[in-house]
Amino acid sequence: MRVNSLYENNKNIISMEFFPPRNEKAAQGFGSIIDKLTECNPNYMTVTFGAGGSTKDGSYQTVKEMLDKKLPVVAYIAGYGLSPDEILNVLNNYKKLGIETIFVIRGDKPKEDFTPHPDSFSYASDLIAFIKKHFDFTIGCAGYPEGHIEAISLEKDIEYLKLKVDNGAQYVVTQYFYDNNYFFNYVTKCKEAGINVPIIPGIMPVYTINLTNMLSKICGSTITDKLQSKLDSVDPNDKDAVINVGIDYAFEQCKGLLEKGVYGLHFYTMNRSKTTKEIIMRLKQENLL
Repeated sequence: MRVNSLYENNKNIISMEFFPPRNEKAAQGFGSIIDKLTECNPNYMTVTFGAGGSTKDGSYQTVKEMLDKKLPVVAYIAGYGLSPDEILNVLNNYKKLGIETIFVIRGDKPKEDFTPHPDSFSYASDLIAFIKKHFDFTIGCAGYPEGHIEAISLEKDIEYLKLKVDNGAQYVVTQYFYDNNYFFNYVTKCKEAGINVPIIPGIMPVYTINLTNMLSKICGSTITDKLQSKLDSVDPNDKDAVINVGIDYAFEQCKGLLEKGVYGLHFYTMNRSKTTKEIIMRLKQENLL
């Protein structure tokens, strides 16, 4: 499955991101989560790849199990710290499974003591060029509507995105945001910079207040005053109330995005099913999907 073909020939493409289960207990429930979200008929599902190759084996196994279920799968690769030979090995294994689309990121530096291989790729653009030289994968890459947290400016970050595209990336999935204006302004700036591949908005619903606050600091995604006001209106210990705020807010975001003709929506599921499924069901009820 080549994701670029989906975006070229269709609108309202729905995709979902998962990470490999982190322990045996999580693995036991993972199949049920996938089954519930498969009922939403997503166009494809992605499986992440841990920093420094920390989930290399788990990512491969998760991709394989999903392919065994006949699901449309895209595999991530994060190149930071890995040698070129390790990257070739990972990608050859995915190629043998029948994977045709790879989502390429630099990847975060592992928190624990970690020594990167001296020939590892420091930038996603270099990794993309390397992959393009050795394989015929369709390649996706990440974009940052508010700028990457390490970038000196949004404009400079868009220059780096242009380099990723010039080196072979064929579509972009963005970091999440809580104000659609961030996304639309970003798309406009990207077009002005000569980036003409599909740019897909990433959606991160609120799952818990603590998780939302933590991810905002890590990812640099602004918790808007509008969202903060809604979170302040509920008891943070009332899990269902917080989840419902997340569903309502993300639904309105998705509705606004779809009404303006985006290529599709990419959900960061955090390996949970209820929220994403409810949002998609509501969008279908309003004939937006």
